[in-house]
Amino acid sequence: MKPAGILVASVAAVLSFSPLAHASEPRALGAADYEAVDPLNLLVIDTTKGRIWVEMTPDVAPLHVERMRLLAREGFFNNVKWHRVIDGFMAQTGDPTGTGEGGSTHDDLKAEFTFRRGPDTAFVPVAAPGGYPVGFHNSLPVTSQPDRFFARTDDQKVTAWGVYCPGMAGMAREDNPDSANSQFFLMRDYYPTLERRYTIWGRVIAGQEVVNSLNAGALPSGQVENPDLMVTVQVAADIPAANRPEVRRAKPESAAFRASVEAVKQARGADFSVCDVPVPVQVIEPAGA
Repeated sequence: MKPAGILVASVAAVLSFSPLAHASEPRALGAADYEAVDPLNLLVIDTTKGRIWVEMTPDVAPLHVERMRLLAREGFFNNVKWHRVIDGFMAQTGDPTGTGEGGSTHDDLKAEFTFRRGPDTAFVPVAAPGGYPVGFHNSLPVTSQPDRFFARTDDQKVTAWGVYCPGMAGMAREDNPDSANSQFFLMRDYYPTLERRYTIWGRVIAGQEVVNSLNAGALPSGQVENPDLMVTVQVAADIPAANRPEVRRAKPESAAFRASVEAVKQARGADFSVCDVPVPVQVIEPAGA
């Protein structure tokens, strides 16, 4: 089996991007500007460096989200290494052998590089470079064909895809587009050349500093000599309610969030990217925790 991974030939050309590094401070949001994230769509990754929360997007990549839930519930990811970590790029894991050549006993997955967006799909555009809107589907930064294409398609939908901003959760694979299995990666930087080539199944909404702190490899391959571990990986819905933090994410459609976006756009000018926009999140620990 070939190592599952993603191309790294142009790592040196990666832009130094952080959703917070270039943005002005977000406008204050009130309680009504947040919504609770469905615990069934939250993956809780406890690592040797701290906790990472990933909001999964089943309507964008249903097969991959189903696989992530299944493997988490099987305990497959527990004590698995972050075996390949590259500064300015990403952190990869999900191989129980720690070599990059392993996977699960389940069948490989069909690629879900894009998804179909309909008029009823939650999508809040924030800009339209080249006439193609970019914005947010929940916490996910997305590029889409324009709405005027709805009338041109049999299903009255258009093609959309995730933007590989820092924090995006993608699926590693071999050369075959339909070879993703269990290995995945979390972005540490902005990498647009991955778009429409590697399935995006979610985004880190809390704990990006943990992703950025994972031990990186010293060689260009990114193989880590002293890797951190995923100690436990759980679907939040499986944590007993009395012990489960509530995770609330800003509503992209709220007036306060839109005002925050406009402030970032003014600050960045022609250099604006959807990756510059922070999506505020509240993690509310249960009483007595």
